[in-house]
Amino acid sequence: MKFYKIIFILIVFFKTETLFSENNLFNVDNIQLEKNDKTTNKAISDLAIKKGFQKLITKILLKEDINKLSDLNFSSIKQLVTYYQRKNTLSSKNNIELVNFNISFDKDKIHNLFYKRGILYSEISDKELYILPILVKENEIFVFNNNYFYKNWNKVYNNDLFDLIDFILPLENIEIIKKINDNRSSLISLNIIELFQEYSNKNLALILIEDSKTSNEKIYINTIIQDKKISKSLDIKKQNLSSFEFYEKIITETKKELINLVKSNNLIDIRTPSFLSTRLKIYNKSNLVELKKKIKKIKSIENIYVQEFNKDNMNLRIKYLGKLDKLINALKKENINLQLINDQWIIKTL
Repeated sequence: MKFYKIIFILIVFFKTETLFSENNLFNVDNIQLEKNDKTTNKAISDLAIKKGFQKLITKILLKEDINKLSDLNFSSIKQLVTYYQRKNTLSSKNNIELVNFNISFDKDKIHNLFYKRGILYSEISDKELYILPILVKENEIFVFNNNYFYKNWNKVYNNDLFDLIDFILPLENIEIIKKINDNRSSLISLNIIELFQEYSNKNLALILIEDSKTSNEKIYINTIIQDKKISKSLDIKKQNLSSFEFYEKIITETKKELINLVKSNNLIDIRTPSFLSTRLKIYNKSNLVELKKKIKKIKSIENIYVQEFNKDNMNLRIKYLGKLDKLINALKKENINLQLINDQWIIKTL
């Protein structure tokens, strides 16, 4: 019979307004470690913080920027932590103690670190990526049937990085097959908006995998991310892998490249915040209070200033990070409408 004991610990390093803020970009959850009798609580907590920081920068930084933090010592990393939760699970059956950590890093201190080192970070607002991997083998095109990559794309899981994006594959569709066959001589330049007509306003990717049975395989990537067309090609080496292992490697490496492309189109530069002047119509005394309460949930907004006001209107100045279209979408999610009317931005809660 198994016996479980739960030990729950919360360590707070600095005062915060809301400790358990939902969907915080700088929270890292579910870091699970094994603890033996010789491991001290301090040692395992320090290891969790190291792993948590590595998981954080892997999530929000481009792969080429991660190395810019390789010289950061543990003392400096620990100073970035606001708090962490720790939960121990003891099992008498196998005598293994599992310790699960949730760690929150301080947004302002992370911003300051990135500012000093000239690092941009990514905040992905739209996690959905509609993709179609096509296999070309022995002059035949495989779209849905007999296509290992279509059938196994979401079965190959490498690490937590893959949780950043929801890869959505289309259901088998005769129209898609026809469009691909009609363009079989120029698949690389295929119009992917026409291919994904019902998802034309989404992030899209067409992956072309040529199985030439050589030591290297060529992968062609054609995407539209945040309304921007991006094309890439990858050379993936087979080395001493079996066909099955090589196919898994192709999926893994292609996923990593797609995630990096999505990240690169959702970058925030701490060094260059933007400002937006807008007008709020005053309906009642709680109007501004309600707006501020909702805006507080939007991580990309740094501050909101009241510039002038009268009994009918209030002129506000919003300091934010990132692109304006992302700000508008973030406001919409909080039921805040921002519209340009007669060259004046008007903001109101819905």
